[in-house]
Amino acid sequence: MADKAVLNVKGMSCGHCVKAVEDSVGKLTGVNAVSVNLSEGTVAVDFEGGQTSVQQITETIEDQGYDVV
Repeated sequence: MADKAVLNVKGMSCGHCVKAVEDSVGKLTGVNAVSVNLSEGTVAVDFEGGQTSVQQITETIEDQGYDVV
């Protein structure tokens, strides 16, 4: 069964930010879907908990230069 997480992310301000986060998180093993809501500053991730973790997703977003709060 898939897990879901919604992360609050600071620093995203444009379409490029959305693409950077969606592309990088989407490449993680076990991630089924990524959806960025720019106006709310959130990233919703549907993932397989046995293959990746919220910690790995958080690190991937932070590697792109954004802050997960």
